Amino acid sequence: MGVLGGGRMGAGIAHAFLLAGSRVTVVERDADAAAAARARVLESVAASVARGTTDEGEAALAARFATATDVAHFERAGLVVEAVPEELSLKIDALTRVEAVLGPDAALASNTSSISIDALAAVLARPARFLGMHFFNPVPASTMVEIVRGAASGGPLVEEARSWVRAIGKTPIVVRDAPGFASSRLGVALGLEAIRMLEQGVASAEDIDAAMTLGYKHPVGPLRLTDIVGLDVRLGIAEYLAAELGERFEPPALLRRMVAEGKLGRKTGEGFYLWDAQ
Repeated sequence: MGVLGGGRMGAGIAHAFLLAGSRVTVVERDADAAAAARARVLESVAASVARGTTDEGEAALAARFATATDVAHFERAGLVVEAVPEELSLKIDALTRVEAVLGPDAALASNTSSISIDALAAVLARPARFLGMHFFNPVPASTMVEIVRGAASGGPLVEEARSWVRAIGKTPIVVRDAPGFASSRLGVALGLEAIRMLEQGVASAEDIDAAMTLGYKHPVGPLRLTDIVGLDVRLGIAEYLAAELGERFEPPALLRRMVAEGKLGRKTGEGFYLWDAQ
């Protein structure tokens, strides 16, 4: 299988399929990005070997892993997952380039967390072999993948996707294409309300999060989760959902201001919490 984009999400997807026995190729935009993706994946693989979550050694896993800078390396892949940044034009360009080199029976998936699968499928020559596979961050620790069925996604492809998700040790849920799908729509709604509460001085970030972790048994609070996902990512999704679903998803001024100031969460070292910069 292949992954287009070797950032945090793409590397996590590659890691999951490597541990499940697949031969994996990650394609990045240039040699430096490909080298960084390789280091990211192999570091994650080493951690899995150290934890004993795989019976294979680092050398065996690394032997099934490759990086490249040309999508032509996907020509023999049975599945390619696109994991480029959450921008419609970038995804359209990425998906059309990948589809052009795939075999007719190969599957193509997008890891989009909010962009319409039908809108993406509209530019493809084989929409029946395309769907959404929304992985969660961090991929190695997450236990679910959201499969998003577009209007043209073939029934056999959806069942194949279910089997792939189970093969990597995760649980599939299937939703139809709708703004924000199920997970992003609910998660962003909770996160935006938490930001509004912080903005209005209702409580501290720590206490708002504790209300959900202790009161509702969420594994992580909505503000800390926003830091992990990235405030810029959350802002982009919120703007899309506001355009599609109305003002209840309008991003709070606090979120816009923090993004403008470069306080994007864990990846920059500061968001609603202070982090060691990644």
